[in-house]
Amino acid sequence: MRVISGYLGGRVFAAPDSSRIHPMSEKVRGAIFATLGDVSGLRVLDLYSGSGALGIEAVSRGASEVLSIEVDPQAVRLINKNLIDLKINDKLRVINVRLEPWLKQKTKLFDLILADPPYDRVPTVLTLESISLLLKLEGLMVLSWPGNYELPQFKATNLLKIKNFNDAQVGFYRKQN
Repeated sequence: MRVISGYLGGRVFAAPDSSRIHPMSEKVRGAIFATLGDVSGLRVLDLYSGSGALGIEAVSRGASEVLSIEVDPQAVRLINKNLIDLKINDKLRVINVRLEPWLKQKTKLFDLILADPPYDRVPTVLTLESISLLLKLEGLMVLSWPGNYELPQFKATNLLKIKNFNDAQVGFYRKQN
């Protein structure tokens, strides 16, 4: 795998060799960050991190801080190795934890939330609603979702844009009053 753009652009990092983790394609990652534009200085939450590619891309493009949440210990070890190899372990931190219990104890808010859940175990709308509450006012959430499901709506956010890909769609949400 490689970093698409930013100060780490072109750098290669290790991809998982597990069939349980399916990294997001460069095409979809590129489309997400092209739509987002400048992420400099943002506090980012990367959920269902898998390979860590979204968080690494955010750091490369100037995010000030990235917190990645991943339940698979093998994926967490790989992300940590990549952080050391890319020398960004001071900007990106990964936590090995189940998301739902972690959400119940969080109060810190984020400028940008990236969520790429596994398509064979999509989270409940209640879990996604809890995730959206971690956004700062005017913050953005990007949700990768199976193409054959309708993108969910949340009370605290407005769905701004949908991008469709072969078997996936990506929803861009903004937190409103």
